[in-house]
Amino acid sequence: MKEALRLEKVCKHYPSFDLKDISFSVKPGEIMGFIGRNGAGKTTTLKSIMNLVHYDSGKVFAFDKDMNQFELENKQRIGFALSELNYHPNRKVKEVMDVTSRFYKDFSVEKFNQVSKLFNLDPNKKLEELSSGMKVKFSVALALSHNAELLILDEPTSGLDPVSRDEVLDMFREIVKNGERAILFSTHITSDLDKCATNITYIHNGEMIFTGEKKDFINSYLFVNDKTKNKELLNEYISYKEMDDHIEGLIESSKKELFKKNKIETKEPDLEQIMIFVERRDNNEGFTL
Repeated sequence: MKEALRLEKVCKHYPSFDLKDISFSVKPGEIMGFIGRNGAGKTTTLKSIMNLVHYDSGKVFAFDKDMNQFELENKQRIGFALSELNYHPNRKVKEVMDVTSRFYKDFSVEKFNQVSKLFNLDPNKKLEELSSGMKVKFSVALALSHNAELLILDEPTSGLDPVSRDEVLDMFREIVKNGERAILFSTHITSDLDKCATNITYIHNGEMIFTGEKKDFINSYLFVNDKTKNKELLNEYISYKEMDDHIEGLIESSKKELFKKNKIETKEPDLEQIMIFVERRDNNEGFTL
């Protein structure tokens, strides 16, 4: 198996939104962070992979097999969890687990119980009694319980407290450690990606602007903190903020020497800084306080 997942120019048209030519791949041993602001098309893409949304064109392959031709076979090998739960709210956790287990030939009740214990998830609680964070834990527990080779998770750490989030991220790293499994998960919590992602796919307004290794993504940009407030260089920014005593913003790393020549400080950005200033790009040239 060369790739756990591959998308080739997947497109989906809605009256008010277009998903355009989404192409990326995830290999065994990788954790792909799928990022973009709300409404960018992340969930539509994940649903398209699982044939929950019928995309207009393109191809999706899982384990080197076409998802349209081998859907049932491939889904036995995929653990999938959306950010929202669509189960009956009056059902108990253990009842939903029991029903779900019948769809997977390799489902392990023992593993479900193990993960539930780690998450402090009470199997006798009804779904309506779970907090938003516990609902996420429940979805992840189901996804991990049938020896899936590929996990596709929509905002799996949303609503979790810092300790639980750290436990989930540790589990992700352990899952891919032997190089046989892969994880694709969408998130807006960039610190999660700093901790565990090996790769990044960034989607913006339905279009993919980057896919590849996380280090290459970060190295594409530089964060600027210009205490000289040199306004002649404002057009060189991807976007910026003009503060009282400095200008801060994001530039392409290829422009480093230009800013260095003007004695302006640059440094490696974190993922949150990249996302903030890339998303500002369409809204304004700059933001003045």
